[in-house]
Amino acid sequence: MDDRQIMENLLLTEKGVCDLFLHGALESATGSVHQAFSAALNDALCMQDEIYRKMSQKGWYPSEKAEQKQILKVRDKYSQANAQAAGSGR
Repeated sequence: MDDRQIMENLLLTEKGVCDLFLHGALESATGSVHQAFSAALNDALCMQDEIYRKMSQKGWYPSEKAEQKQILKVRDKYSQANAQAAGSGR
């Protein structure tokens, strides 16, 4: 296994950890449990970001810059969906 595969596995694992901590925070029954999961989620998100940045620096996780037109299109789509949901009492 080369360095890139190791980093990809780390990133995938960290994303899974973030998902688990998020659900733990959402489903927690007490404030202290919620706070513990939230703190763990924040730490995991920071670690995920660090892994992503290192991979990106090495060219292992390329990303494209979105055009402003695309951003506005998606924003408008979800703004309209939210307005419709609010109007229907959802």
